[in-house]
Amino acid sequence: MIKIVSLAIVLFFGLNVALAQKFGYIDSEYILSKMPEYAKAQNEIEQFSAAWQKEIEEMQHKVDGLYSMYQAEQVLLTEEMRQERQTEIKKKETELKEYQKKVFGFGGLYFLKKQELIKPLQDKVFDAVSKVSKANRLAIVFDKAAELVMIYTDPRHDYTDFVLEELGLGDPNDKVK
Repeated sequence: MIKIVSLAIVLFFGLNVALAQKFGYIDSEYILSKMPEYAKAQNEIEQFSAAWQKEIEEMQHKVDGLYSMYQAEQVLLTEEMRQERQTEIKKKETELKEYQKKVFGFGGLYFLKKQELIKPLQDKVFDAVSKVSKANRLAIVFDKAAELVMIYTDPRHDYTDFVLEELGLGDPNDKVK
């Protein structure tokens, strides 16, 4: 009877170990930093951002100029002219805010441009991670660059180098087997 119970316990725990899921992690930020296309895309996004920011600053400067002129001439203006100038200033401020929202708001031009340039690279990394995961029979792969907090990481579960090699960006002197 004891032998049967012992055998049942060993089989039970043995099957649990056999069914355990394998996991690993990568550092997508590091992987992307190794991709020359990513640096090019980041540079292009920064150029667009700087151009849009310059346009916004010019618009703000025009609004500030209108307001300064209004302040200087306010004493000389009739009530109707004051209302007209205030309306014009408010209209320009509204246009400025709408443009800022259109460019830098959620779903704005900046967001769309970033998605257009970065998404193909992220897809490329995802495909490489998928291949590495299948090759190493990983059930779960974490990304330590994302908002996932990892208190401790065992380097033997780091598959970043495998993904870099899959993308052809690995160190030629350090071949991962």
